[in-house]
Amino acid sequence: MSTPVKEQYIIDREGNKTAIILSIRQGRGYANEQYEQMLEDLHDLAIVAERRSEQPVSLAKMQEWLQEDGIL
Repeated sequence: MSTPVKEQYIIDREGNKTAIILSIRQGRGYANEQYEQMLEDLHDLAIVAERRSEQPVSLAKMQEWLQEDGIL
């Protein structure tokens, strides 16, 4: 059985957490899987932040675009 990821925090002079250090071992089960999942989640959040100002697209418009591209 693998051990969970152990974290260490970096704190500022007032004791506020400012960063985290995660211990990982490449190719070693649970800890590596958690780390990979966190990286994917961070990537997804970065994309959401980049697209925050974009206007939403209706389902009908998206279907129209996909049909034009031959996907639907």
